[in-house]
Amino acid sequence: MADKKEEILEEALEQEEALQEEEATEAETAEAAEESADGEAGEDVPEETSEETPKTAAAQGEEKKGFFKKKKDKKDEQIEELNDKVKRQMAEFENFRKRTEKEKTQMYDMGARSIIEKILPVIDNFERGFTMVQEEDREDPFVVGMDKVYKQMLTELESIGVKPIEAVGAEFDPDFHNAVMQVESEEYESGVVAQEMLKGYTYKDTVVRHSMVAVVS
Repeated sequence: MADKKEEILEEALEQEEALQEEEATEAETAEAAEESADGEAGEDVPEETSEETPKTAAAQGEEKKGFFKKKKDKKDEQIEELNDKVKRQMAEFENFRKRTEKEKTQMYDMGARSIIEKILPVIDNFERGFTMVQEEDREDPFVVGMDKVYKQMLTELESIGVKPIEAVGAEFDPDFHNAVMQVESEEYESGVVAQEMLKGYTYKDTVVRHSMVAVVS
């Protein structure tokens, strides 16, 4: 009976040792598997994460930067085109304004010259009439009234830029004088205007009518 118990006890111990060895073997196998898995993960996954993820973010940043830069450049080009267009239009308008102002002035001067040319013969008739008035009739109310009208016309003409051309005693100038005859003179030298037959006038420094004169030969 005692022998039987000892046999049973020995078998139980052997089985227990076998189980312990089996558990130890399984534990070593699992540990080796974990180390292998950790090694593979450390070699592959972190390298891909450390290289590919920052590279992708940088690439996306560059793409966004390039997109906004192109958009900004296009906007600047449009602004420059609009500025150039506005400047050209302003220059064209300024040229148009100056040209219009010049044409308006020329038209006004042409109209004024036309009226002055028609008034000058009236002035000539006043002057011819005064040369015919006798000395005793100078104080006649009618003569005095006509003289006042004559002087007022001269004043108004002068106010708009009409002036008589100097003739007698001045050197002959073809730009202002029209020589119709030559005369002998002891008073004036050769080439000097000795007599004025018809008075000439200028309007704003341009000749409206040349003076008809006699020049010393």
